[in-house]
Parts: sequence; C-alpha cells; structure tokens
Amino acid sequence: MTRRTVHRTCPLCEATCGLAITLQDDAVKVIRGDRDNPFSRGFICPKGSTLGRLHDDPDRIRTPLIRRDGEFVEATWSEALAEIDRRLSPILAEHGRDAAALYIGNPNAHGFQNNLAIRPFAKALGTKNIYSASTVDQMPKHVSSGHMFGHPGTIPVPDIDRTHHLLLLGANPLESNGSLATAPDWQGRLEALRARGGRLVVVDPRRTKTAAMADEHLAIRPGSDAAWLLSLLWVLFDEDLITREMVPVNGLDEVRRATSGFDPETTAGFTGIDAETTRRAARDLAAAPSACVYGRIGTHTVEFGTLASWGVDVLNVVTGNLDRPGGAMFPLGLHQPANRRSRPFRQGRFRSRVRELPETLGELPVATLADEILTEGPGQVRALFTIAGNPALTTPDADRLNAALAGLELMVSVDIYLNETTRHADVILPGRSALEKSHYDLAFTTLSLRDYAMYSPPVFDHDGLSEFEAIVALTGIAAGMGPDADPAFLAEAALVSQVQSAVADVASPIHGREADEILKELAVWPIPERFLDLMIRTGCKGDGFGADPDGMTLERLAAAPHGIDFGPLRSRFDDAISTASGRVELAPEPFLADLPRLAEAVRNHRAGGMVLVGRRELRSNNSWLHNVEVLVRGKRRCTLHLHPEDAERLGVTDGGPVLVRSNAGQVTATAEVTDTVMRGVVSLPYGWGHDAPGTRLSVASERPGVNTNVLTDRIPIDPLSGNAVLNGIPVEVGVSGRP
Repeated sequence: MTRRTVHRTCPLCEATCGLAITLQDDAVKVIRGDRDNPFSRGFICPKGSTLGRLHDDPDRIRTPLIRRDGEFVEATWSEALAEIDRRLSPILAEHGRDAAALYIGNPNAHGFQNNLAIRPFAKALGTKNIYSASTVDQMPKHVSSGHMFGHPGTIPVPDIDRTHHLLLLGANPLESNGSLATAPDWQGRLEALRARGGRLVVVDPRRTKTAAMADEHLAIRPGSDAAWLLSLLWVLFDEDLITREMVPVNGLDEVRRATSGFDPETTAGFTGIDAETTRRAARDLAAAPSACVYGRIGTHTVEFGTLASWGVDVLNVVTGNLDRPGGAMFPLGLHQPANRRSRPFRQGRFRSRVRELPETLGELPVATLADEILTEGPGQVRALFTIAGNPALTTPDADRLNAALAGLELMVSVDIYLNETTRHADVILPGRSALEKSHYDLAFTTLSLRDYAMYSPPVFDHDGLSEFEAIVALTGIAAGMGPDADPAFLAEAALVSQVQSAVADVASPIHGREADEILKELAVWPIPERFLDLMIRTGCKGDGFGADPDGMTLERLAAAPHGIDFGPLRSRFDDAISTASGRVELAPEPFLADLPRLAEAVRNHRAGGMVLVGRRELRSNNSWLHNVEVLVRGKRRCTLHLHPEDAERLGVTDGGPVLVRSNAGQVTATAEVTDTVMRGVVSLPYGWGHDAPGTRLSVASERPGVNTNVLTDRIPIDPLSGNAVLNGIPVEVGVSGRP
C-alpha cells in the first residue's frame, strides 16, 4: 500500500481553508486541516472533511446524459454535444439570440477554470438573458461599491484581526464561515478581538451562534437595516461625531441632508431598536480607536438591500475607518493588476423583456427568469443553460420556475448531480469532483482579510472533458462552429487574443513585448493554467515575464504547497478608488432618489403580522451538500424556528406540523420552538426541498425538508440592484390545516 499526503484549498465555501489530504492507494483516507497553512493554521469545518465522500458519491454524474423518451440514458461526449447543436441551432435561427438564456450558479465562484470559460460562452450566446446567483444574495454590494468606489469589485472587507470594534449586521460567520469577507476560523478571530479588549456587536433578528458570543446582540426587525444605519449616521451628524480625518470624499453635505427624517426616535418602531440604544451604538462606533461595520446576506436580500450596503460603507467612511488598519480595507488579489482603472460604473444598459428590469454587471435579475420563459412573444426564452446551479431551489417563486423549466424546448446543464433543476434538462454534461481539478481562488483572494494566495493541482485524473473544456465546447456550438470544434484549439485561440491585448496595453507590464515570446513561456502549463499564469505574472506582484526577477509566477506559487501569506492588508486608497473624481462618492444620485421609498416604509409601518427569514448552517452550503450522509445525519435541521410566545398564541407545538403561507405559495414544515428568534419572526433554512420526482439524490431525498423559496415572491426586488427579496417575507403561520 502506498500512502501520501497532498495539500489543497477547500472549495466548499468562502473561507478557503487549507486541507491536508492523506491518500492510500489513490483513495482518500482522511482529510484534516493543514496546520502549516499560514492562513487557516489547521482550522477546518465539517464540510472540508467530506471532499472524499463527494468524490466517491455513487449519485454523482460521471458521464453525459441525454433524455430519451422521458428517461435519461448515458451517452458519449460526442453524442451529447451533437444533440445540443442539433437542437440549439434551429432555436437561435428561428427566434434569435435572446431565445437562449444562461444561469450561472454559486459554485462557479469557487475556482478559476469555470470563471475563465463562462464569459466567452455568454458572449458567444449573444443573449441579454444572463442570470446568476449574484442577484439572489450579493448584488447590492456590487452596486454600492460601483457607485461609491468606481468598480463593482472594489469591495472593502472588515480587518477583524486588528479592529477594536466590529458592528456586524445580518451575518452569521460562525456558521457561514464568512461571505464577501474571506477568512478561515471566524470564531477564533472574533475571540481574539474580544481577548484584546475589542467589542463585538451583532445586529440580527435571530440570536445566531455569532450573536451568542457577542458583547451585545440587538434584535432588529427584518428588512429595516437601512433605516437603522441611517439613524446611526443621523446621530453622528447631530452630535458632531463625524471625523475630520476621513479619506477624500464628495457628497458629505448631501449625506447629512439625506439622514434628516431618520432620527432614532422616528425609526425605532420600524427597526425594533429603541432610540437610546441606537444613540449609544453610534457613539461607541465613533469613539473606538478603530472600528468596522460589516453587513451581509441579511442586509442584502431585502427590499432596501443597496441602501443598507451604502449605509455600511458611509459609516466606515465618516468614522475614519475606510482604508485603515482595523477598519474596512481593500484587498488586492495576486492575479489583479495594481492601479486598476475602469470605465464609469453603469447600470441599465438594457432591460428585461417582460418586467423591464435593468441589467447590472451584464446580467438581469434572476427573479424574472420564469417570466421570460413563460411569457410568449418575440424574445421568449426557449433554451436554457445552467452551469453548476440549482435555481429550482434557490431562487424566488420556486414552484413557478419549476413549471417554467418543464416547458422549455431545450435545457442543458453542466452539473455533478441530477437534482431539482437538472431533472428538467435534455442534456446533462458532468462536472468534475473538486479533487479532479486544479484550484485557485479568482474571486475570494480579492475579498481576503489577508494578502494570501494558494494554487492546488488536481489530486486525481479524470476521463472525458473537464468542465472548462465542456464550456469551451458549448462556446463553439453557440458561435456556430458545430459540435466537433476542438476545445483545446478554441481555448488556445482565446489565449492568443488575451496575450495580444496585454502586449498592446500601455498599462500592462508586458507592453511592447512579442506575443509569441509570452505564449512560449506559458506553454509549460495546461491551457486553463496558462490563463492563470498570465494573470499572475502581469498582476500586482507578478514578475512581468522577467521584468521583476523576484516577482510571482504560477510556478513559484505552485512550489508553495501550503500557500503564501504576503501579510496583512495595506492601505491603498489611490490605486483602489477608480471613480472619475478619484474620491469616494458618498452620495450617488440613485441612492438619494430611493430614500423617499425607505422613509415611506418607516412612516407606514404597522406592528403585527409574521415575517419569514432564512438561515445558514455550518454543515450546509446552499443545496449541494445535502447528499453527503455525514453532513445531514442527526437532528433534522430543516425546521421552522418560531418564538415560544408566537407558538403558544398560534397553537403550534414543538416538533409538530406547521403551515406557512405567503403570497407566492405554502409549505408544511416541522416546528422548532426556540427563543433564538425574535417574536413575530419565523425562520427556514435555504436550499432544502429534496422531494421532487426525477432526481437522483439518495441521501438528500431521505431528509427532504421544505423549500423556503416556495414562499418567496418574484415581484418584490431591491430596485437599485435587482436583488431578490428572500428575507422579511410576510407570512401567515398556523397549525397545519388551520392557518
């Protein structure tokens, strides 16, 4: 028997922990946290230890599937691609490019190969019907960053390792492992914050695991975060607590005027937080030696998500905590160029056909995908591609979307499971397991709380096309090149074009070099890695292909199997801010124009009624880990949390059935009576509902739970970002059969 240990990054959430994987005879024996990883230092959550089980899962799709007479049958790659070409080409020829749509799922962010391949595929499709998980949970942050800082990817993160005061809203990093703020072991980091005398304040309608360890937990009415943040700003202006040592800004006076009407007394009934507590929270924030405000999914997936995101960033600016150690800082990924400049941030370059919703970042709100499929007329979506996503569970008005998917003329999925979404597909192209592909975090190194990077080669070989090659093959089909175009040739051509653009770019460190020379140096790597090596070598720490002999290359990164920690984040205002003025734009006009809508909500609020919020759990990552037995065993977790007083008033018993009804639909869940949720609020976790016919999820189907998105309505969205409203949903709750 041969035994060896390999090291790689865990791709199952945003924490990017280092793993030490012990193999015996080319099978996974055990997975532990990598103690030599300088970022995670041995930390691992329950998910990371299951990569071997995911790899060996007998339900995982390993060969292409084609639907024949209502049943899936195995096919060769050639047969599958030919079937896609045969059916797609007539649709595009007869109905135009907008007859096709693309949905990009969350797992695509957890790696680099799909990231590189998807954009050319979307361009080849030539459709405006591009959708992703971004408009389910994070688009408000991109919009606020785009308007305020100049680029939607310039997202400040909380420097929790050095801060003295962390105000955390709508986030539960002890169970989510963090989001839009990449770091392993949040619990250890927050414990260190408190041990050095710092203060942790959590604002959440639930007493989450994170809230339970805080110095103070403030229970807030779901969806009211934006109003509360404006009240904090009102106090800072009213009591002259605005710092005079902030970064260069435009619009401070406009923000001062915008907060009028949001004083703590006015907003208290709407938020559920009394005026004196709000005043004290504002004073504490201003008085701290360093502080940071961080808001996440609970502040984004509501009707005022962008205003809440804006309020977070404005507070960090006016307290002097933007771009300083211990405040909110701007990461810079190894592959990113320094001094990134961009075109002015724009939205609404086109609109959706049915509801006329504006685009953001080249995509439309996924809340309107079902409308585009079901509504007849020119531009109706007839063909859909899904890549590593499960929108049938994770997007609003799930029953309606499922009906829409069933009526498509063509659906193609790239996925590892026959799940609630892919069961509707005509062709499924298998993805690889995490251990069968190389790994580098294109997305999460740009959100990291330390300057860190790691590259992991594949652990196991794989027959057939990789996901990268499959998406490139789809690109060839969409471009009219047919099913037989060589993916390697197409990818090589794209690489040549990218190198030629780099040598022609006056801002590039390889400007003026010969493209053939650069391509020759890249040729030692597989094609996806050639793109990555090009990005690293022309990035902020790159060697510039010899211009800086001490600079980074993919080869040097690969030679560090535990990853490289380049140190804490550094202040970098001048190269991070890319607005036309070179200053932070504190008062973007669209945000100010949306404030009357928030003010009206505050004025018209009436107490009473129940609202629904979601929740995250440590052993779950959306919907795609529920087929791993070790992660779902034990106490059933897809339960409806409700407060004891609400349960008594409604006649609901712990462990009994409870009916939940909204404008969109209804579910019958199992009640879990708990005082961890505030009165008037009920909570269901995301990503469950594994009882759909036609799936192949043997473990998940034994513990199906219910789909909370049967209850979410597709109509309400955050108008500034198009983000779906998944929290603060008005519901009726009662004993099953007696709502």
